Amino acid sequence: MTKSLQEIQKEVDAYIGQFKEGYFSPLAMLARLTEELGELAREVNHYYGEKPKKSSEEDKSMEQEIGDMLFVLTCLANSLNIDLEESHNLVMNKFKTRDKDRWTKIDE
Repeated sequence: MTKSLQEIQKEVDAYIGQFKEGYFSPLAMLARLTEELGELAREVNHYYGEKPKKSSEEDKSMEQEIGDMLFVLTCLANSLNIDLEESHNLVMNKFKTRDKDRWTKIDE
């Protein structure tokens, strides 16, 4: 099932909205995002780095860890009334203008 960024933001907002606590503070969410990034880094290191998993370690997928990051990032954006699609468009515009000649393009 394909979801737009707007649909993802609405789904996360509906989920969080059912709890009295609501969204955490931006600083707490930044800490959570950092924690999730560390978990993703650990998974990447296990698969592509020099540090294999211990036999006692739980098998988490990079897909799950990226999903955790997306959830927390969506919570942060929602709490600050930031439209993720607009954020994406701003960044893509930057890459297409300021950074358009920064990398070597594949010949077509």
